[in-house]
Amino acid sequence: MDDEPLNEKPDMALKFLAKQDLYGLSAGDLDERIAALKAEIARCEKAKADRGSTRDAAEKLFKL
Repeated sequence: MDDEPLNEKPDMALKFLAKQDLYGLSAGDLDERIAALKAEIARCEKAKADRGSTRDAAEKLFKL
């Protein structure tokens, strides 16, 4: 179920997360949320790096 893509635009999901009240969450809940957000940041950074390496490879190909 976690692998199912959201039908929303990514910015809408982020806006929803940013508006959630954190006061009622326990320290453990906050730790889980932080870990999930860090994992998402790492996933985004990897995707960004992959795009950069793909672009670099394409540029090298066309410079030949």
